[in-house]
Amino acid sequence: MALSFPDYLDLDYTAGRDESADAYPTLEDKLEKAASVTRTALEQYERPAIMWTGGKDSTVVLYVVREVAADLGVPVPPVVFIDHFEHFDETEAFVHEWTDRWNLDLIVARNEDFARIGAEPGDEIPLSDLSESTRRELARLGYEGDTIVLDADTFEGNHLLKTVALNDVITEHGFDGIFSGVRWDEQDARADETFFSPRHDSEKYPPHDRVHSILQFTEADIWGAFWNYIVPDAVDGYPVGHVPQTTNDLPEGTHPTDLPVSPKYFEGFRSLGTESGSSKSDDRPAWVQDLAASKERAGRAQDKENLMERLRDLGYM
Repeated sequence: MALSFPDYLDLDYTAGRDESADAYPTLEDKLEKAASVTRTALEQYERPAIMWTGGKDSTVVLYVVREVAADLGVPVPPVVFIDHFEHFDETEAFVHEWTDRWNLDLIVARNEDFARIGAEPGDEIPLSDLSESTRRELARLGYEGDTIVLDADTFEGNHLLKTVALNDVITEHGFDGIFSGVRWDEQDARADETFFSPRHDSEKYPPHDRVHSILQFTEADIWGAFWNYIVPDAVDGYPVGHVPQTTNDLPEGTHPTDLPVSPKYFEGFRSLGTESGSSKSDDRPAWVQDLAASKERAGRAQDKENLMERLRDLGYM
């Protein structure tokens, strides 16, 4: 693990502090800021990467990176998909399908310790079956049990299956800047984030930066970006600004699988986590729902346990 962060960067790590989405009143303002942050990152980081979950936020990040990279004439950085063993099948299929369509360099990151023993969600695993490094991570969390249940929605499980997997891939590939699709309005633990967020403490994680290019977006803005930019760009003839009210409300000859939109959003999910830890409160597509009437991540088990601040300090997104 690197002990210090590279000194070739000239970044304002305070940019965005004390700001809110109100500082960027239109969708165009928000996209312009996202492009500006992205341009700076692509010009300064030597080994950037994009965290891509297949979800709506990281897909907007990916879209902006692809557009700016094309403008700059540079390759699109690798995209990192964290396999925490509990994805919806549709999520994994979506990621691989659009990896091919967009010709992306996909890196699948997972905690190989659990893959090695063939663990599945819900399994109770003796700590003695795990590697010394995994046991060391659990000790760092203060975990005192002799077994652990494989569950990405618990504090320990999230750290081992997501954060450790991410830290390992950062170390393996030497990534210095990680594009991440977090937003100010999404979760209280992210409300104070900055556009360039340092993760330089080598005692916690491999030193790197997080690049938060869409902090200024609201949930509604995210869907606005899809129907006005991302979908029309990906689907020939799709009318700019057409917001489908149902799967039957698509242009003639267009099927939901033609769109770079996870099918789970059509089913009514607003935030995609683990299969067991995500739920929906409405059967209408996510963008049709009253987005102001409830919290976007209310169905996420991980959030119900108020773990985000502790997880962020360990290196989670």
